Amino acid sequence: VQLVESGGGLVRPGGSLRLSCAASGFAFSGHAMGWARRVPGKGLEWVSGIYSEGSTYYDDSVKGRFAISRDNAKNTLYLQMNSLKPSDTAVYYCARGWGPFGSRGQGTQVIVSG
Repeated sequence: VQLVESGGGLVRPGGSLRLSCAASGFAFSGHAMGWARRVPGKGLEWVSGIYSEGSTYYDDSVKGRFAISRDNAKNTLYLQMNSLKPSDTAVYYCARGWGPFGSRGQGTQVIVSG
């Protein structure tokens, strides 16, 4: 299993970022996938998930601002993050399965400041 995140960076409050996760080494289309984040000094938080058929979940803290999607033809998972807040600052991880404790990538840093 290999999961490679990209798209993080520094953004001002109210800005947007789009995270991508390139998956390989398993049958991507048949797995639920999601995004977790780790805020400095806190545990791993499950932010959003998407089942193989497309049903989605969002933590209340991101509902209405984030949108998860997947392209099974490209084996890629996305997270569109809008109206970003300083509290969204974290390392974001792509995760296989439902919940934050499955196989994860190395993470991509998102910093909301300015």
